[in-house]
Amino acid sequence: MNAKRLKRAALYAALGVCLGSLVPMGASAQNVSGAVAGRATAGDQVTVVSNATGLTRTVTASGDGSYRLGQLPVGDYQLQLSRDGQKLGEPFAVSVAVGGTTTVNLASSGDVVNLDALQVIGARVVNRVDVYSTETSFNVNRQELSRLPVAQDLSAVALLAPGVVGGNSSFGGLSFAGSSVAENAVFINGLNVTDMYTRRGFSSAPFGFFNEFQVKTGGYSVEFGRSTGGVINAVTRSGTNEFQGGVEVTAEPSALRSSPRDHFHRDGTPHSYASRDNSSFLKTNVWGSGPIIKDKLFLFAMYEDRDDTGHNTSSDALSWFKNKSDNGFWGAKLDWNINDNHSLALLAFSDEGEITNGAYNYDWDDDQIGAWGGDSVTETGGKNWSATYTGHFGENFTARAMVGENNQRAFTSSSLDEACSPVFTDASYASRLGKLNGLRPGCHPTGAAVAERDDTREVARLDFEWQLGTHLLRFGVDRELMTTEQSTRYPGPTQLSYTAYVARPGDEVWDGANAYVPAGVTEMLRARNRVSGGTFETEANAFYLEDIWNITPNLMLNLGVRWDRFENRTADGDAFIKMDDLIAPRFGFSWDMKGDGSTKLFGNAGRYYLPVTNNINVNFAGGLTDEYSYYVLNGWQQQANPVTGAPYMAPVIGQQIGPVDTRMNTGAADLRQSVDKDLKAVYQDEYILGFQTMINQAWSWGVNATYRKMDRALDDMRINHTPCGPTGTTLWPIANPGESLTIWGDSSIGCTTEGWITIDTSKDGYRKGGSLEVVGYSKPKRTYKALEFQIDRAWDEKWLFNASYLWSRSDGNFEGPVNSDTNYGDTGMVQHWDHPSNNQRYGPLFNDFRHQFKFRAAYALNEQWSFGTTMQVVSGGPITAFGVMWPNDTVAGGSTSSEGSGGGTGWLCVANCSGAYNQRQFEYSPRGAFGRLPWTWTMGANVTWRLPVEGIDLSARLSVYNLFNNQTVINVHQRYEAQPGQVRENTFNTGTRWQAPRYTQLMVTWNF
Repeated sequence: MNAKRLKRAALYAALGVCLGSLVPMGASAQNVSGAVAGRATAGDQVTVVSNATGLTRTVTASGDGSYRLGQLPVGDYQLQLSRDGQKLGEPFAVSVAVGGTTTVNLASSGDVVNLDALQVIGARVVNRVDVYSTETSFNVNRQELSRLPVAQDLSAVALLAPGVVGGNSSFGGLSFAGSSVAENAVFINGLNVTDMYTRRGFSSAPFGFFNEFQVKTGGYSVEFGRSTGGVINAVTRSGTNEFQGGVEVTAEPSALRSSPRDHFHRDGTPHSYASRDNSSFLKTNVWGSGPIIKDKLFLFAMYEDRDDTGHNTSSDALSWFKNKSDNGFWGAKLDWNINDNHSLALLAFSDEGEITNGAYNYDWDDDQIGAWGGDSVTETGGKNWSATYTGHFGENFTARAMVGENNQRAFTSSSLDEACSPVFTDASYASRLGKLNGLRPGCHPTGAAVAERDDTREVARLDFEWQLGTHLLRFGVDRELMTTEQSTRYPGPTQLSYTAYVARPGDEVWDGANAYVPAGVTEMLRARNRVSGGTFETEANAFYLEDIWNITPNLMLNLGVRWDRFENRTADGDAFIKMDDLIAPRFGFSWDMKGDGSTKLFGNAGRYYLPVTNNINVNFAGGLTDEYSYYVLNGWQQQANPVTGAPYMAPVIGQQIGPVDTRMNTGAADLRQSVDKDLKAVYQDEYILGFQTMINQAWSWGVNATYRKMDRALDDMRINHTPCGPTGTTLWPIANPGESLTIWGDSSIGCTTEGWITIDTSKDGYRKGGSLEVVGYSKPKRTYKALEFQIDRAWDEKWLFNASYLWSRSDGNFEGPVNSDTNYGDTGMVQHWDHPSNNQRYGPLFNDFRHQFKFRAAYALNEQWSFGTTMQVVSGGPITAFGVMWPNDTVAGGSTSSEGSGGGTGWLCVANCSGAYNQRQFEYSPRGAFGRLPWTWTMGANVTWRLPVEGIDLSARLSVYNLFNNQTVINVHQRYEAQPGQVRENTFNTGTRWQAPRYTQLMVTWNF
């Protein structure tokens, strides 16, 4: 078979796999293209021709000599200058990056006059300083990443950028510039694929599906919104005029993976047994691309088969879990160049997956796997599509239209859901696990809730560009309709989950219960009932207008404004949260200091709004039942699994102590006491000032300073007092803490007449127990200050190097819509405002990592061998103590029974702690008072071998991540007290999460 036939066969094989799964398509937009701009002789024509597709665009230099070719697909082009129809000079290659503008100034002869301000790689001109950009961003393409040991996911790419760190490892995510992990946005070819339910994740695609990535860490323009963190903007690969294909096999064998370590509390009881955990991963990626009609219609298609297997022990070593996922990804991109001025791009991909987790009894001492206890199955991902039309009308007007759909599914179930209740033991029970006789507690395989959720985002956009002399006007509208269908409950006949814990006789079972652990009782069960469900919509609309004004050839202003509107709806379709007229002005400037595109001074100031996630709709507009009951634990008894027959230990449930704690229940048919009538959107103001310059064609350096400020929160908050007096029952409305709260007043909350009442929650809203003092909530505040230095040596076919240092400080009294301090990730419903004592302290926040160093380098020894490395060094975050009570109050501000919920105060009881509330003596403990976590560092390295035979593109790459197998602690227990004065000496300031162990990846690639 000749080479051409071989390429066609590979293409058609890949297309056949992908096209069989394609769904109907529509359109998408966002910043997925780039531009070439600069100066030439007035009246001359500048033409670019795509090397890949033959797409041709021409523009005439204006009277002042400026020209701009915008909305160019990412890739390499040939640029040619012409005058009166005659070509001048020789054409040369120029590279266009996503979201960027390559500056090329041309002499009257057609030669490049600012060549010293550009870099020439082979025959391509590459921009090193983008003088048309006023944002802080980081661009990298798939060729550059292939030289480095970077894990194959979007998060790993984002972590290369300064100021981006991993979030709380309990629920993952990324923190951009001090923001929480629930404030970011992710786009694939302009389609928003961010998780709409909690904003902590996003839809995924294989690394090989992408062509280029842009990571925006600040200052992004008005076409981007609904984010107060950062933006990941990814562009997929496309077909070209050349038939191409490839096969790539990636293996991460368990034999080359280091095991995690076992960890214990101070008294020797286990925190987690992990040293026998292991996993392996194998995937095979097949792709093909080429022209269906040369210069007109192109297709890129990919299929990837994944085989992921592993096993791990439970933290108490009583259960052994075997997990397996065998999922396939498919994706395709169709590009139709109708003519040089009109094009249509269609995208479809599926990241649907299924994970099976089998549970077994396990004997750690003998390393024996026991009887099978059942399987749990989790379904994830969904089908996604988009379509984008781009039209150029004359030389100065461009229009782009887009529609698309993003789907995500989350469903966990088991054949034992009806028969088995989930049973757990918390950290306090570790010393008593011997009572279980080596058997696992409960018969449910995982204890996970029966949760089914389907999220669908329908997207439509219109974007326009209009060049009017020295003004480039950009304007557009976009709409997103986000629908969630959700239901959740705990498995088992009682639909309760049970957690065993060690209690102390005389302790109040929950604050305000007026019920206490009986004498002689030291073991209790905490039962939880959590039920929610329904179908809910959120609609987000926006309009933006931007003027990019070149005041002089060297000074550009970016003047923009964005108008946002958010509407969250009940299951009946009625709006219960409506935020209109959210005006977000943004201003930027860029000064091309030398006039050749080599040096710029830039700045940016802007406002960014954050929408309300769909979990608020589910929990408030649909009604959330979240109740706790407390029982005496009268020991354990062995029983048989009703499905598998495996033995397990069941708790013997004794007397219920106290009433059911219903304070966390939310939502009702009447939401007037559940949601602030005048709820305001969360926003952040940001200011950036930076400088960037080239040292020579390869080397450049830059420095920038960033300041962010967030003065508003949106969360559920405890209200037990209004201007009418005590409410009698505790309310938990969604509100803006520290601001005015308007709810419906009636006799149920102590008002003599019905009507709207307004509470100034900075002064009112909470009445202390015991003293009956009425107080308000501290006003929210979060600030981020950073100074970044970066030096870059670009790839020149031989080597590259990049180093950055970031000093930053993140302070305030709330992290954002999640609470990493206590591992609580229910977005917008965390414990920051569950009690006034929870937000009283201003100081270093969880994502306050003062020092960050990042390095990456690659070196080609010859055409056959090359090497790459990355390293990140980060100082540790603050360690804060969370107490239970505060002065002159009988209601606890922190959980007395749970490590993972219930907020926490900045007051630690030091004397008379078991006495009357007004006799207790407290010491104030600031944020970060117990020091900082240790510095962490991780290094990756790879070596690539290429077959030294011309015409055959075969390579093998060996990458090692966390080369030195550092497993430093990155999260610790921060709950200081269990009861007033009762210090959690066994667990406080001990580890909860550690760095991931070393693993090795082997990748073999054959492109043809």
